[in-house]
Amino acid sequence: MIVFLLSLFIAREAAAQGSQKREFRGAWIATVANIDWPSKPGLPAGEQQQQFIARLEQLQAVGCNAVIVQIRPVCDAFYDSKIEPWSHYLTGKQGLAPEPYYDPLVFMINETHKRNMEFHAWFNPFRALMDNKKNPNGPDHVTRAHPDWIINYGTQAILDPGIPEAREYVLGVITDVVKRYDIDAVHLDDYFYPYRIGGKEFGDARSYAKYGQGMDKEDWRRNNVSQFIAQLNNRIKHIKSYVKLGISPFGIWRNKTKDAEGSETHGGQTDYDDLYADVLLWMQKGWIDYLMPQLYWEHASHAAPFGVLMPWWYGHCYKRHVYYGLGLHRMVNVHSGPWANVHELMSQLREIREQCAGNSGYCFYSASCLDKIKIPVKDSLKYSFCKYPALIPTMPWLDSVAPAAPVVKMETAGSAAKLKWQESNPTKETIRYVVYRFINNEPINLERNDKILSIQQAQEYTDPDAKRYKQCTYIVTALDRSWNESRASNKVGM
Repeated sequence: MIVFLLSLFIAREAAAQGSQKREFRGAWIATVANIDWPSKPGLPAGEQQQQFIARLEQLQAVGCNAVIVQIRPVCDAFYDSKIEPWSHYLTGKQGLAPEPYYDPLVFMINETHKRNMEFHAWFNPFRALMDNKKNPNGPDHVTRAHPDWIINYGTQAILDPGIPEAREYVLGVITDVVKRYDIDAVHLDDYFYPYRIGGKEFGDARSYAKYGQGMDKEDWRRNNVSQFIAQLNNRIKHIKSYVKLGISPFGIWRNKTKDAEGSETHGGQTDYDDLYADVLLWMQKGWIDYLMPQLYWEHASHAAPFGVLMPWWYGHCYKRHVYYGLGLHRMVNVHSGPWANVHELMSQLREIREQCAGNSGYCFYSASCLDKIKIPVKDSLKYSFCKYPALIPTMPWLDSVAPAAPVVKMETAGSAAKLKWQESNPTKETIRYVVYRFINNEPINLERNDKILSIQQAQEYTDPDAKRYKQCTYIVTALDRSWNESRASNKVGM
């Protein structure tokens, strides 16, 4: 009976869902404190790899087409860096390489791309220590080499964003990764200036006195972060023009009580006033490619209702993309209230799809919550909301030139149809292919993602079910790394 009711619920959900061919579907994989991966520090390299592959396969099964992986949690590295030490969250000891040696970032990117998913490299820009009473780093670490850049605030140690050399240091760390690794995007979270602690002033008086140039202190702080973002975007695009820059800010820019442009919310902290992150300016200036506000509240929230914030952010996209961070963590070990079943999450997903079609999507915080939530979230995603695959939205300001259309040939083998194709690729960039099937004289409509059989890199595909239908028509298109789709190939069928 329980299985029947679950199946009935999923069927009703499926009927209620639209189908979006273009939709960002992501999940954060947090490494700080081993939140999502690896499960604990110091695992053998093989076990780390197996866990990451299992995580990717789980996310792909619920429809995800991108992962956002934290590769620099506290001025340390989940990759082979000459600038910062290996993270103790990876190896169990700060500065110690994996054993046996491998470069986790190369491995993670390759495994992600094998599954035709995007890899967004997540950096925490200014956090230097989670616990400023403990410093496991050697003399070359930034906290030791440049103690004058460090401000202790609450329990953490922070690189002072007001010091130009400190900002330049972080820019160098990030651009080093852009140069050396095949990432699809640089992703920054919400930690610019730290979250405000009541009654405690952030101790940047010295840098303000030296660099403030008579500006209001809060305007100076915002300008420091804005300079950093503008310079980061310019450097990324100079190195690799296709690499995206995404920011995941706190979910409230400003409250309307402080600014007529703000949202009808009552948040105790905001991006503009507390974190000194003027994210709307960055969107207006075109310094970032996507914004991913963290909307971890329910519709019934008094301070920050989801139904107010989601359309507010979409209304301030300034021709850039807005994806929405959704709080799976709110559903872990909850037995009552709006997060005790799938309805709140599914209603948020539906509203995003219905109101923000074409250049939007969502990202779950965080990946390991799928292991811990007891209610059938994975089933609702896999069999209902994400039943069909989605392509990541294109960003025409980065690249709008689609690859050439493939030329397809088909042969039959028993009940199967075997497709092979050729495609002109003079630049030798990575190309993916989309295989569509239309049955029994259906009209050809490449906007129907329910007709997608495969998204793949191989130049051949076998459909074992072709003879189940009176007639099958196949189309293949090519995708470049920016997800621009070619015109349709020639039609083949049986």
